Amino acid sequence: MSLLTHLLACLFGMGSWVSINGLFVELPLIVPHIPEGWYLPAYLSVIIQMANIGPLVVTLMHRFRPGALNETAVIYVIVSLGAVATFLLGFFWKETVVVAGAPHSVALLVLTFFLAAVDCTSSVTFLPFTMRLRPQYLTTYYIGEGLSGLLPALVALIQGVGVVQCINSTQPLNHTVNSSSTFDLQAQYQQANFSAEVFFFFLSAMMLLCLVAFLLLNYHPAVAREHPNGEYANGVKEKSHRNRKWVEEKPMIDSCRPTNQKRRSSFGTGTYSWLQVFYIFVILAWVNALSNAVLPSVQSYSCMPYGNNAYHLSATMAAVSNPLACFIAMFLPIRSLLLMGALTVVGSGIGAYIMGMAVLSPCPLLVNDTSGGAIIVLAWIIFILTLSYVKVIIGVILRDEGHSALVWCGAVVQIGSLLGAVTMFPVVSVYSYFSSGDPCNTKCP
Repeated sequence: MSLLTHLLACLFGMGSWVSINGLFVELPLIVPHIPEGWYLPAYLSVIIQMANIGPLVVTLMHRFRPGALNETAVIYVIVSLGAVATFLLGFFWKETVVVAGAPHSVALLVLTFFLAAVDCTSSVTFLPFTMRLRPQYLTTYYIGEGLSGLLPALVALIQGVGVVQCINSTQPLNHTVNSSSTFDLQAQYQQANFSAEVFFFFLSAMMLLCLVAFLLLNYHPAVAREHPNGEYANGVKEKSHRNRKWVEEKPMIDSCRPTNQKRRSSFGTGTYSWLQVFYIFVILAWVNALSNAVLPSVQSYSCMPYGNNAYHLSATMAAVSNPLACFIAMFLPIRSLLLMGALTVVGSGIGAYIMGMAVLSPCPLLVNDTSGGAIIVLAWIIFILTLSYVKVIIGVILRDEGHSALVWCGAVVQIGSLLGAVTMFPVVSVYSYFSSGDPCNTKCP
């Protein structure tokens, strides 16, 4: 395997969700300067779901007009659009326009829609493109996808976004001269080390890097030698002797699969029955709903009562866990459906604990104990680690089933994320079911 191809596949994967992930980690710095305030995350959630029109169009085109959509051209367009939109954000994110008598961040919201369309559409275009490479590079792509969340988080950490310093403040009990006072801690956000404009230019550079990586994946001679199964035209494999060679090569990829196995369904190679295919896609939708929407929407509620350090550590380590799980899957690509289900149950159980702590906020279990913060951080690490591993294994399984299976893989990822977001949006943003903990003053009996 080529180290260059591994690097390019990783850089290509990093462009998948880096812009939206970056926008969300930058919220504490953006919110004080725009009229929407902390209602902005609610607006962003709605905009991101509207942007699912992109993957819907691609999936329908693939289903009813196979081969009509030029997959490579679509990727060029969306990555270029992402680079331009993030660059423009650096200039216009503060600009407001009066709409219905009130100022609104129209430029920020419109550019966010384009970024969301880019990232959502990447789910049904980037993953199928990896069919042009050997199966081993799929895991590298997933590592890059995990880094698309980690790198913006690390840069925001260097920037100092959301870092709170607890300072003493004296509050008089009454207004008399000789009144007694009570000492309290007050949360004060530290000034960022560099501006939001610089951060958005960094995101634009990441998208340009993704574009260059994609260009080299298409045209670099060293990558061309890595193509295992002939050429693709708009995602449809050409019928040739190379196609037969690819079929002969598959048992070498998975030596446990019989070469003359009877087809159990019309899905992909027919390796899995329709019941097993349904099982795989249900798990894929479930783990993406939990890891992309449901639990991230309550992360601050589950961690903040244990202190600001616990919150930042859980967010950072969870971001590290994603590419780590992909790295593990590179050496342990186990395709067992039973293991997949067991890991999903374990991850879901830990997710239930995290959700329980969010419900109990601002007074979750062990809130006044150091072990409470350690447990919630560990819970987030294991939760992301297990479910990320499940997602990679499903990707490996569906990769073996062909290009069409990967398109549906991306579509189901978006469907799961959509259902999770639609479920949590009213609970968190409309009905305000959860209560925030104060990073400096958590008072519980």
